[in-house]
Amino acid sequence: MTSYRLLIGVLLLLASACRVGQNYTRPALPLSAQYRTASAPVTTTDSTTLGDATWRNVFRDPALQQLIDSALVHNLDLQVALRNLESADQQLRQARHAYVPTVALQAGATSNTASRNSLNGISSEQFVGTRTVKDFTAGLSASWELDVWGRLRRLQEAARANYLQTDEARKAVQTQLVSQVAQGYYELLRLDAQLTIAHRNEALNDSTLRLIRLQWNAGLVTTLAVQQAEVQRQTAALLVPQLEQGIMEQENALRVLTGQEPAVVARATTDAPLQPDGPLAVGVPVNLLSRRPDVRSRELALVAANARTGAARANLYPALTLTAGTGLNAFQLSNWLTLPGGVFTNIGAGAVQPLLQQRQLRTQLELTRLDQERAALEFRQAVLSAAGEVSTALVRVEKTQQQVVIATARVDTLNQAIRDANLLYRSNLANYLEVLTAQSNALQSQLALVDIRRQQSGALVELYRSLGGGWR
Repeated sequence: MTSYRLLIGVLLLLASACRVGQNYTRPALPLSAQYRTASAPVTTTDSTTLGDATWRNVFRDPALQQLIDSALVHNLDLQVALRNLESADQQLRQARHAYVPTVALQAGATSNTASRNSLNGISSEQFVGTRTVKDFTAGLSASWELDVWGRLRRLQEAARANYLQTDEARKAVQTQLVSQVAQGYYELLRLDAQLTIAHRNEALNDSTLRLIRLQWNAGLVTTLAVQQAEVQRQTAALLVPQLEQGIMEQENALRVLTGQEPAVVARATTDAPLQPDGPLAVGVPVNLLSRRPDVRSRELALVAANARTGAARANLYPALTLTAGTGLNAFQLSNWLTLPGGVFTNIGAGAVQPLLQQRQLRTQLELTRLDQERAALEFRQAVLSAAGEVSTALVRVEKTQQQVVIATARVDTLNQAIRDANLLYRSNLANYLEVLTAQSNALQSQLALVDIRRQQSGALVELYRSLGGGWR
């Protein structure tokens, strides 16, 4: 018994001291000290960034908030991500129980009648008086794999990383979903604004057409002038059904995105602030490692791959197990509960070293190494892509702001040109072509201004998403 205790003590000491495989260390990443920006009004200190703000503080439009709320509850992609998280949680629970010994309760009764001419039969008749031997047994048996090489710990580490990766993937789905709903909503507002412009220009062209017809009736202009004015009015009118079609298609897409059947989408009548007041805080690129769910997901995939490599290496070494059992055993049922004579115990230890499976196990180790290298490359790619997305979004925010200023001034100039052209036309100091040209240019500039404003809101939404915002 003393030797067994000594052996078990040595095995337990080994189990606590040995662990094969490398612990995870983050690889070197090609990140600069700050994002590439021009002269945008941003702050790049390593503090709270725009991505840390909750989506309710960024998107203040009540109608948009209602759409996002609905999407977070009903969107099917997000529901799938939640189910994946639940599956990963169950796998983690299973991995945590790998250390628990396998314990079984067993009971049995056997009756064995030996051959009269067999050695067992002759012996039984001489010593027991019968060739039929009965045996009654009930007891507990336990088997425990000693994690000497850290295989179970590596598998548990991989399961934990997989769970966290699934959670980050769920957050990434949510950030993408919030961004998609916001982009779709602002696209709907763009179409609404352009439809209003189209109706206003259609009415303006109707007024111009009536004036030119009156002059044609008075013999002051030719039929060509009437035809040109009619074409101008038709051009403005053609935009109306096109924009109405786009509005219905966008409403349907938004409703489906929010997990609902196609219907009218409520929206605000006035614009609400898109982002918090003050300069845009974007932090430094290294922030993305902890704030972007998709980047975190890639890193956790690398952590899991590293742990699986350690587990594969541990498979090359002997597997050590402890076994033990206790219970009651008797040849006669009447003596079964006789204590302590009916009690049996056993304890043992064993080691199994794979021999012919070495090539298979080494191949598995090489495959896990390749998976780890691939995960490291994907992590680096995710970091580079994230930093590039932030830099691109910053450029778009700055340049669209400049375009808004220029486009607004152009609209004001062309609106004044329309007023001047109408006054000059009524005073016979300008011809009808100048009036039509002014109206056409004004229409295009107004539509272009709405497009640029839409690009500006889209750039802000993309900056928020690229900084890891949307899952809080």
